[in-house]
Amino acid sequence: MTRRPDGLLNHNVLEDDKAPQDACGVFGVWAPKEEVAKLTFYGLYALQHRGQESAGIAASDGERILIYKDMGLVSQVFTETDLASLTGDLAIGHCRYSTTGSSTWVNAQPTLRPTKYGTLALAHNGNLTNTGDLAEMVQKLEGENAKSGRGATTDTEIMTALIGLQDEKNVEASAIAVLPKLEGAFSLVFMDEKTLYAARDRHGVRPLVIGKLERGWVVASETAALDIVGAAFVREVEPGEFLAINEAGIRSQMWATPDHKGCIFEYVYLARPDTTIAGQGVHATRVQIGKRLAIEAPVEADLVIPVPESGTPAAIGYAQQSGIPYGLGLVKNSYVGRTFIQPSQTIRQLGIRLKLNPLREIIEGKRIVVVDDSIVRGNTQRAIVRMLREAGAREIHVRISSPPVEWPCYYGIDFASRAELIASGLELEEIRRSIGSDSLSYVSMEGLIAATTIAENKLCTACFTGKYPIAVPADMSEGKMRLEITEAVKNHEHI
Repeated sequence: MTRRPDGLLNHNVLEDDKAPQDACGVFGVWAPKEEVAKLTFYGLYALQHRGQESAGIAASDGERILIYKDMGLVSQVFTETDLASLTGDLAIGHCRYSTTGSSTWVNAQPTLRPTKYGTLALAHNGNLTNTGDLAEMVQKLEGENAKSGRGATTDTEIMTALIGLQDEKNVEASAIAVLPKLEGAFSLVFMDEKTLYAARDRHGVRPLVIGKLERGWVVASETAALDIVGAAFVREVEPGEFLAINEAGIRSQMWATPDHKGCIFEYVYLARPDTTIAGQGVHATRVQIGKRLAIEAPVEADLVIPVPESGTPAAIGYAQQSGIPYGLGLVKNSYVGRTFIQPSQTIRQLGIRLKLNPLREIIEGKRIVVVDDSIVRGNTQRAIVRMLREAGAREIHVRISSPPVEWPCYYGIDFASRAELIASGLELEEIRRSIGSDSLSYVSMEGLIAATTIAENKLCTACFTGKYPIAVPADMSEGKMRLEITEAVKNHEHI
């Protein structure tokens, strides 16, 4: 048997110091007489950065929904044959990074559920905060028909079940009945045999946009996915909005009053630089953050270098504002993830060099400004500083294009726990000593908000401030495995 690639390529420089990971990317298309599965494949391809654990596509020919999903990257999961079998006029797709439920095949999306009015397929980006309450609702509705073990252990599966169990006339009416019961962050694309649906939570935490094809419509997490399939950007799905798209056209209704709280970290790291969010180009915003950083934390130096690729736009901005030349001091191997072959002890000790390597001739003897997007545990920055010193850098000044990350996210980003976040326990000088740089500065909260040009009261800044706009219940402390813990307890009780 031929082994497939493992699909675990990722952005992490060090495996024990993950960058913040987004929950997922979603894509939906209604386009008669188009190859909807291929459009969805390429849409997911553009959203790969949002989740690299699993991928799936569901398509409908008007009579039935077929679904194909597997673990791995989008390019590894699907073949031409797979896509050719997914025929029809509409499709939805999903690439996953797990935030509720472990990274297993059964938790891959879209989720599928039979209902009394047809089949429901659903894909979700975000994270619900009241999953426990919703699971109880599902259990009550299922009654004696409740499964002893649900299989999937995601908030997405619970949501799908809840919509499917409503006593309404169709999927649309069921969704409208369920949406007000959901708390937390969710950007949804879902479908029955004939109609594509989309919905966004009333805070608009995670992005969701609408695009127009020549013969149809597209809904996606980011504008970059519209670009790749040739769809013209129309607008964002409004917070608290529900959409239905079929041969009758596109219909919209508001199921909640909007209370904008867009995730500020989308601008710092999560979104692709070529994406537009709330009318702001992400690359341009990151360049502005870098300029703010140069004003707030100037230093005498010979060269500004980014930690590729996450620090690149901010490093460009820092160089432009400071007048210090910009250069490439670190080269990244984008193709290295976890492999089937474990590195030897000798290789493992080199650690970071599997992903990053310094250009000695560029940095030797120079005073270097290193720009990165965030510090999580500090291990990556420590390794980078050490490597640059070994390569001959005379001084190393670390500049970070976000404020210190002190709080975990419960709305669809997988950060380290609070105890693991270096900024939650150490002061600035202590962090500097820990990573070994000559100086360390973060952009201010005010500087970051100003760079986005969005009012502070319309942004979620919880990971920096600890001010959560959506209530976070105590059981969220169980983390992404909380439904699995519940299932395990239930199964033990049945024994």
